[in-house]
Amino acid sequence: MAASEGDKSTVDQPVAMRNLDDLVFVAFNGRVFAVDRYDGTQIWRTKPPKGSGFAALLLDGDRLIVSISGYTYCLDPWRGTILWSQEFSGEGMGVPALASVRGGQSNAAAAAAQAASDEQQRRASGH
Repeated sequence: MAASEGDKSTVDQPVAMRNLDDLVFVAFNGRVFAVDRYDGTQIWRTKPPKGSGFAALLLDGDRLIVSISGYTYCLDPWRGTILWSQEFSGEGMGVPALASVRGGQSNAAAAAAQAASDEQQRRASGH
C-alpha cells in the first residue's frame, strides 16, 4: 500500500528533525500516537485503515512497526505516515509478537513480565 492510500495521519506539531529519543509511541483503540517524552505534547496521530483494538508497537530503527488485528503497518516515526502494509489473511488474530534486530521485541507478555520484574525490584530496594 502506498503512503497516500488510506493514510489517516495528522501531524499536530511541526516536525523539525526531532530525535527519536524525544518521542514516545502509544497505541489504543486502533490509533497510534507520538508524544513528546518531556511534556506529553501530541506530535502526531494515525488511524490505520484496517484493524481495531489492541495494537503492538515496535520501533525498528527509523521505522515504527504496528501490528493490529491481522494487519501490519510500517510508519514513519516522525510523521506517522504509512510507508507500507501487510495483511496476514487467514492467519488468525490475537496478541501479536514483534521482533527485529534493531528493535528487540514487543509483546504484551514481555511487557507484563518486565513490569512485574521492575515492581519486584522496586519493592526489594524499598522505593
